[in-house]
Amino acid sequence: MYRFLLSRQWVILTLLGLVLIPVMIKLGFWQYHRHQHKVAQNAQIAHNLAATPVPVTELAAVGRSLPHGDMWRRVTASGSYDTAHEVVVRQRTAADEQSIGYYVLTPLVLANGDAVVVNRGWIPAGNDLTKFPKVPAAPKGTVTVTGRMMVDETTEASGIKDTKGLPPRQVMLINSEQQAKRVGRPMLGGYIEQTAPESKDNSPELVPEPDHDSIGPHMAYAIQWWLFAAAVPVGWVVLARRERRERMAAAAKAAEQADAEADGPADAKTDATADAKTDSTAEVTADAEQSAAGEPVARTAAPAD
Repeated sequence: MYRFLLSRQWVILTLLGLVLIPVMIKLGFWQYHRHQHKVAQNAQIAHNLAATPVPVTELAAVGRSLPHGDMWRRVTASGSYDTAHEVVVRQRTAADEQSIGYYVLTPLVLANGDAVVVNRGWIPAGNDLTKFPKVPAAPKGTVTVTGRMMVDETTEASGIKDTKGLPPRQVMLINSEQQAKRVGRPMLGGYIEQTAPESKDNSPELVPEPDHDSIGPHMAYAIQWWLFAAAVPVGWVVLARRERRERMAAAAKAAEQADAEADGPADAKTDATADAKTDSTAEVTADAEQSAAGEPVARTAAPAD
């Protein structure tokens, strides 16, 4: 009944289904784990943004990477800007997520002589990307900055290529280690993403708060992959039963045709015998009528053996 499942076509289809099912299940769990990571990240962002600001030196230190759990913690830092070592970060978007420009990075020298990198915000790129752009001047004297603490950017974590040979004072990544080597001054690990004081008309546009409400489509994608995995065996059964019905219908039709062909000659023979009997009966009747009328009955002599 199901011997067709041993055909080359069905063996290949079955093996393909057996490969797709675990792959789809694994892709579903991959999306589910991404959903869990997004939910945990949103919770961490919301918690850290709601925390009371602390001095930057309580979280960051020279020669130590910022712990990921302290990312987005609000901090304060007091010192004076070192505008002589100010740089811009290429290929960054504004708050509208469409306009391309620069982030402005300015070292803030603390009272103990250490420095921390401050991302003062976004400025438009301008027309000539080969030259250092016109940057709004940083406040002079001692200032107090409030912002979100961020981990250093790396190519591995961000996917941004650290392009070499850029124009002077232009970089691709926000990285305190790179800035410490360039400036020649100890730098705290990580950097501050400034949120206050608020930007004025001639100041860089502050980086907006990260979105921590949306969880993204990862859970929906996970469910879709799992549904696809469940649909493979269901589809296989449906196709197998359909082909079985089609094969049985074709076999029944072939049997009917064979029966019709076998009954055809017998029916013809029966019809010929019936015709002969009818002719004989008609002949006898005609002879009887002639005899009753006194007419001689003409007979055709049978051939001699």
